[in-house]
Amino acid sequence: MEFTVVDPRLTSPEELAEGIRQAQTLFKLNHTMPYTEEYNKLVEQLFGVQIDEESMVMPPLKGVCFDRVHIGKNVMIMCDCLMMARGGITIDDGAMIAANVQLISNNHDLHDRKLLLCKPVHIGKNAWIGAGATILPGVTVGENAVVAAGAVVTKDVAHNTIVGGNPAKFIKNI
Repeated sequence: MEFTVVDPRLTSPEELAEGIRQAQTLFKLNHTMPYTEEYNKLVEQLFGVQIDEESMVMPPLKGVCFDRVHIGKNVMIMCDCLMMARGGITIDDGAMIAANVQLISNNHDLHDRKLLLCKPVHIGKNAWIGAGATILPGVTVGENAVVAAGAVVTKDVAHNTIVGGNPAKFIKNI
């Protein structure tokens, strides 16, 4: 899979301003009552689009580059989700993300650790990511797949399967 290299030392003033705006919006979101119009407006400001009215992002939320996150219809994202979205994160319709999940689309270069190596993360339709799981850069979790709680997913997960462990391994077909 191809990856994008990002050098944060070369951040433009516009990119810096957008990062600050998102950080401040995230702070407000995490300190606002969910299920209110104010909360919904902050979610829209953070992600840059209005998410489906049946989708929910529960606070607190953590991460960066929320404008690179795409959330489908009827998605549930529980509290304490970390979205390191520099490489892009897509969460398809009906997906469920449990508490304390980490969606990581970037990592540091081994030789120049200030460089970010970015690969998109894709959570398929109706997938279920269990509590405390970590999805690493470049991983696609297939449709209807289940990632067990605490799993560390380093490779793609096939449709209609269950994986678990560290590193995550195939458990069974659904």
